[in-house]
Amino acid sequence: MTKKKRKLIFFWSYLEWGGAQIYLMAIMKAAKRNWDVVAVLPRSSSPEIIGFLHQIGIKCEFLDFHLDLGTAPTIKRKIQRQISRIRSEAATLRFLRRYNLRESILHIETLPWQSWIFLTILSLRKANVFVTLHNALGKNSRWRELVWKARMQFVSRLPGFHIFTSNHDTKNKFRPFVEPGFWDEIEVTYTCVDPEQIAAVIESTEDISSIRRQHGFDNDNFIVLCVGQFIDRKGRWVFLDAAKVISKDDRNIKFLWLTPVEPDVATIERIAAYDLDNFRLINSGSVGSTREEILKFFRIADVFTLPSFVEGLPIALLEAMALGLPSISTNIFAIPEAIHHHETGILIEPGDAEALAREIRNLKSDPTLRKNLADNASKYVLDHFDERVASQKAIAKYKECFDDAV
Repeated sequence: MTKKKRKLIFFWSYLEWGGAQIYLMAIMKAAKRNWDVVAVLPRSSSPEIIGFLHQIGIKCEFLDFHLDLGTAPTIKRKIQRQISRIRSEAATLRFLRRYNLRESILHIETLPWQSWIFLTILSLRKANVFVTLHNALGKNSRWRELVWKARMQFVSRLPGFHIFTSNHDTKNKFRPFVEPGFWDEIEVTYTCVDPEQIAAVIESTEDISSIRRQHGFDNDNFIVLCVGQFIDRKGRWVFLDAAKVISKDDRNIKFLWLTPVEPDVATIERIAAYDLDNFRLINSGSVGSTREEILKFFRIADVFTLPSFVEGLPIALLEAMALGLPSISTNIFAIPEAIHHHETGILIEPGDAEALAREIRNLKSDPTLRKNLADNASKYVLDHFDERVASQKAIAKYKECFDDAV
């Protein structure tokens, strides 16, 4: 008689998607052999992320609500976002009644220091809850840090609550916020790449020149690529500032940003104010409908850069490195866990557009350096950031919830 699979529920209630969802999908792919895996997300989510889930054989269930993650520059907006979060969490609790949470694993995307009441209620329902933290807590007022610490100390004592971190920097910086025994149990399940997918893209016979031409680039253009949401924390204006600097004396260097989300009117107007003819913003949905098609597009670039101010360990950076793109990023958070300066890539300080422009010029003028960085980066990422290893660590932790109950 075949043993019934336990249910593994991946849950997020916001519309935006990115590296966090790619990270979760890596675990889903590995878990679906032995678990009944379902992804729960808002009904109005991007067709792109829904398509990716279907491509890997994951069943989706849909929420009729979503969290407001818009900017909150005013007190009124802050209050509106808090009300949205409270309503979303109440609706989530109602939605989750359909599952037997005692016999399931719930891997949920939330910030535990904000959603501590929500997590407490799940604990009272005997749920087995996992949260992955990708970034350390940012700098805030002393009062706010004390509040967050008190909340984290509380949730770290909740039965059935577990944390993964997707890099060592985040785990180390969370040490003061949780109980020592809880911290010791935090598993680092790295943001990673799929080596088989990377190999398939590299071995593809598709002509890179034709992809360039399809998107309006010449073969002799030197393309600088960034991938991710076109938002402030990703360093979008630093990227454009560097493009502005370079446009003064090298019209052949082209700057390209691939994003899953269309910008709003204010952002489009600010981009236009730069008056750049060497910059393109492209929606990833126009590039391809599968992950492999997106990664093939990466290969039109000569250099990858991610000038972020806040990051964990970005999946787009790891994928670019694995694909053999010489990469420039910022010396922040967990990025140095992948980029070792002038060995596997180049590190600059956040906000330094002049340094970004300088390093791009240096790479363009030095093909030997580009090749050395690319070769080193590809080997290092494939050796250290294999999603099969990280996923098995996560799955082993899920199983422990039921082993401990025996």
